[in-house]
This record gives sequence, structure tokens and C-alpha cells, in this order.
Amino acid sequence: MSDRHISQHFETLAIHAGNTADPLTGAVVPPIYQVSTYKQDGVGGLRGGYEYSRSANPTRTALEENLAALEGGRRGLAFASGLAAEDCLLRTLLSPGDHVVIPNDAYGGTFRLFAKVVSRWGVEWSVADTSDPDSVRAALTPKTKAVWVETPSNPLLGITDIAAVAQIAREAGAKLVVDNTFATPYLQQPLTLGADVVVHSLTKYMGGHSDVVGGALIVGDQELGEELAYHQNAMGAVAGPFDSWLVLRGTKTLSVRMDRHSENAGKVAEMLTRHARVTRVLYPGLPEHPGHEIAAKQMRAFGGMVSFQVEGGEEAAVEVCNRAKVFTLGESLGGVESLIEHPGRMTHASAAGSALEVPADLVRLSVGIENVDDLLQDLQQALG
Repeated sequence: MSDRHISQHFETLAIHAGNTADPLTGAVVPPIYQVSTYKQDGVGGLRGGYEYSRSANPTRTALEENLAALEGGRRGLAFASGLAAEDCLLRTLLSPGDHVVIPNDAYGGTFRLFAKVVSRWGVEWSVADTSDPDSVRAALTPKTKAVWVETPSNPLLGITDIAAVAQIAREAGAKLVVDNTFATPYLQQPLTLGADVVVHSLTKYMGGHSDVVGGALIVGDQELGEELAYHQNAMGAVAGPFDSWLVLRGTKTLSVRMDRHSENAGKVAEMLTRHARVTRVLYPGLPEHPGHEIAAKQMRAFGGMVSFQVEGGEEAAVEVCNRAKVFTLGESLGGVESLIEHPGRMTHASAAGSALEVPADLVRLSVGIENVDDLLQDLQQALG
């Protein structure tokens, strides 16, 4: 039975898509196929198309089918990390001399990939404020092959109108790539809004428990999916079977976790707006956020990420991070536990001195699913 025949409701797909009962035992959870190679029934006689686990592995296949279903795509591909997925995508889409538009508030690792790695292939890039469609249009050149978007963005929580930018990219003959890590497919489905490719760091909300590193690409075009699969196999940065199994477990509870993440983050953001030491709160769920209306239109809820700026500058922001107790000081995001970090010195240090440099007084929160009163009290004591 095709996964598409199970249901079109997200919560049901999250549990059942790709999760076919084991035909041998009836186990309701797909096995971890911790195997490198497969017995063939004669030369070229593959069982289920499996010959070598870099090319395909049944546990990874289950995850990839699940991801494609959740994003409403035709093909999903799972990688060893989010940056491995981005690397494969860029090598598939681009050739020397091509141009890419990237956001002015991209994740530091993505910026590093463009600035320090992709540029060495002869690929050009320029920065645009993707929350402003006119800024994206102005950044296009005749060589532009892709427009890269994060929405919400990391760490400034900027919002891009996916449908509007998709139209601009389409008119220019470029692919629209949307990093959907902060939103997840539960809150936002970029392919349905006109995007060509969705990127995920599966390490974050999709895995959800801070115990796995992974990445993914999901596309709506089957031909592009085949091209990406060819490059994935040729380059080899695939998700291992146990990592695939962990993420597949994580997606089953994605909807209930994201509901709690969003609920808690909304309350945290509201409290921060009232705190005397906080000078600015960045959260798309706040009515005063410049992208609030667009976010409300294209997202189910506003997610679990909150950033804020504090009076006293960089040292004050660092001190807030150091004083937190329930919020764990650490990089990454999207786990059930709340995290706090200083982007300028941690996740976005690679963007220092560039157009993507983040404010020195910025603190980023990944709001977990703990009791929200404990989170509020912890932030209040950390702020002093």
C-alpha cells in the first residue's frame, strides 16, 4: 500500500509513512539494518534493489519515505549531516561561474560553506535581505541558478514570503531552496508554496532528542531527485542506519513536540518583551515582529526559537548565557531540553566581519518542552 493512501493528515503520516511492519516478524518498528552489503540472487539479482549500504539501506529508505511524505515531496534523501546535504545539493545544482543569492542572516555553517568552500569552485554568491522580495530581485544576475532562504532564519528569526520569492526565482530560471529546519514540515511546507528543494538539519527538531546528527533534502521533482541521489551515492555522505532509525523515531512525535515548543516559546517571548533589561525580542509570533503576518499565513504556529538582545552589550549577553540553569549552555537546537547560546561567539562566529555578522548583544534560545514556569523563572534569574 502506498504511503499516500494511508492519510493526508500530518500526525498519521508521521507515524505510518515509511514505517511498514517487518514482513518476517511483524515488528511494527522498522529494523536497524546494520549491514554494509547484501546477498545477490545471481549477478545483478538484487533483493529489493539493495546491493551496498552507501547506495541504499532499508532503514534509511524508511526514513527517506517518511520525510518525503511529511514535506509533500516526491523524493527524500537522508545525509550524515545538514551541511552534507547542502554540499550535495550545491554540487548537483551548480557549476563554476554560476551564482547564488543567500540570505543576510543565514546559519553560520551555511555561510562558511559558501564563503570558504563553494567559492573555491568558482561559484559566486551575493547577499540579500530575503524578507524583502525586492532585495532578492535586485540580487539576481543572469548567472543565478539558486536562491537560498531560511525562514524562520537563524538566529534573527527573519521571515521570508516563500510564495513570493518562489515566483521571483522561477521567473529568473533559478531554483528556490528553503531551509525548513526551524519550522519543520509540521509548521510549514515550502514545496506546497512553490519551493524546489527543502533542506533540513535532522539533528534538530526532526530528531528532537539531541542524540543524532543528520541532514535531508526533499524535492517535488522526480528528475531532480534522481540527480541528487546520483550525487549522494557518488559523494557518499549518507545517513547511517542507526542514525536513520533515531530520526524516524523522532518524527513520530514531531507534531506534539512542536505544539509544546511553540506554546512555551510564545510565553517566553511575551515575558522577555516585558523585562527591563531586554532591548529587543525576535519571535515571529509577536504581533510587532515585521514578518508576523506572513508567518501567520504560511506557518501553523511560530516555532520554538526565540532570540533577544540585552542592554549592556556583548559581555552582558554572555553573562546571561552563563547564569542560566534550566537552559543548558550549548550549541544546536530543537531538542526536548531548552538550550541557550551566544551566537556571536558560538554558532555564528564564522560570520564575524561579514555582512552576516550577528549583533554582539544577541542571545538565542531553543525553548524546550519543560514546564514553562521553570523556564520563565530561569530566564528571569539569569537576566538579574
